Amino acid sequence: MEELSKHGEIGRASMIAGMDRKTARKYVKAEKLPSQMVMTRIWRTREDPFAADWPEVVAMLAVNPELEAKTLFELLVERHPGGYEPGQLRTLQRHVKRWRAKQGPERDVTLAQAHRPGEAAQTDFTWATELGVTIAGKLFAHMLCVFVLPYSNWQWATVCFSESLAALRRGVQAALFQLGRVPQHHQTDCSTAATHRIAEGQAEQVEGRKRRFNKEYLVLMGHYRMQPRTTAVGAKEQNGDVEASNGALKRRLKQALLVRGSSDFESPAAWEAFVHGVLRKANQARGSRVREELAVMRPLDVKKLPEFTEEDARVSDWSTIRVKKRSYSVPSRLIGEWLRVHVYDDRIEAYYADELQLCCERLRGEQYHHIDYRHVIWSLVRKPGGFARYVYREEMFPSLTFRRAYDAIQTPHIGTKGDLEYLRILHLAASTMEADVEAALELLLTSAAPITSEALKVIVNATTPALIPDLTPPAVDLSAYDALLAEVGT
Repeated sequence: MEELSKHGEIGRASMIAGMDRKTARKYVKAEKLPSQMVMTRIWRTREDPFAADWPEVVAMLAVNPELEAKTLFELLVERHPGGYEPGQLRTLQRHVKRWRAKQGPERDVTLAQAHRPGEAAQTDFTWATELGVTIAGKLFAHMLCVFVLPYSNWQWATVCFSESLAALRRGVQAALFQLGRVPQHHQTDCSTAATHRIAEGQAEQVEGRKRRFNKEYLVLMGHYRMQPRTTAVGAKEQNGDVEASNGALKRRLKQALLVRGSSDFESPAAWEAFVHGVLRKANQARGSRVREELAVMRPLDVKKLPEFTEEDARVSDWSTIRVKKRSYSVPSRLIGEWLRVHVYDDRIEAYYADELQLCCERLRGEQYHHIDYRHVIWSLVRKPGGFARYVYREEMFPSLTFRRAYDAIQTPHIGTKGDLEYLRILHLAASTMEADVEAALELLLTSAAPITSEALKVIVNATTPALIPDLTPPAVDLSAYDALLAEVGT
């Protein structure tokens, strides 16, 4: 059309446009563009296989609008044998979809909310194992506790291992102290960290309603003077801002790991520091809206609460304590005593008379006991007959090397005699250095020499101890200070 307006020659214009002359003449005659000549098809290209039974389908949908097309298709096949083929299911699904859009019941509308600066914060947990982060080469299974200010999308996250109150407390406090300010409200979903667990058989009674807050969570909110809010049961969209930010956060972290060139870190703390570095850069880009929020939020004027919960546990005759349905061994001298246990999200600490007696990683998942052979080896050596059927027998093999050594000892010494010889070796590891004993066991296993506790003692004692340098303390001459004070005085 543009070329034709220049010179009026339809042949020349069609050639320049790369179009046949007849096609060009058609568009000129119609005085319309090609896109304007496309006609919407209003007729069917083939016969509707459901035309006869469609009123029956509509009647069923009118009574039960939630019926799926697949269910309706199965009913039609059952009522009209031989009338339908499996490949016609997709056609019925399109019919049902069109009916729902034209005549179906009203659907719930997601009402977009206008956020106010500094009004509320939202917290949620999300699994981050999918990022493929490793700690010293081992896959790190963990979660992130994500804290978001919906108005500015300011975001902070901490590493955690479960949706526990300890993890929630740590995540909220870390974010608040990073901000230095406190919003009016804190909103979370109906996780058991913040709200009471629903008993079995009561799910229908609370559906769509909100659960009551836990006492410990209310203490946290009261300490920072934030009003707690929660979503309705099963309504995650009410916590939509932080829910939506979880995916964006993990994509951002994945990109940062690709730039770093490695997903391996020396410790969980190093990985968390990396996460914080990524978040600081992201938060800097939200400057103006963040400043609006900080301007209206209340200053943070309280100290952090302890990031643990306390429990009292009595040491059983097995030299173990029960914490969160898990068993942990402690020194046998504490049998019968009560310990005060600090339960963190990632570890437990047991105290007796305010002195630390045990600090170990908190058990999760299918791990139900943590037994340190050093706590029970003295009793096993005195009573070796109990080793064969000891409940925690497998915990008495600190590594595969010790297990191979035990199997080798059992070849010439079957039964209690072999158990006693192995327990003496384990006693040596507890009394000296486990690494030295393991190295000696490797040496004996490689040379196929008999493995005995006496042979190990010779090898371990022959190891040259580390030399302690003899350092002479330097003489301190204070005369220079006396001279300086004398000059100041004059």
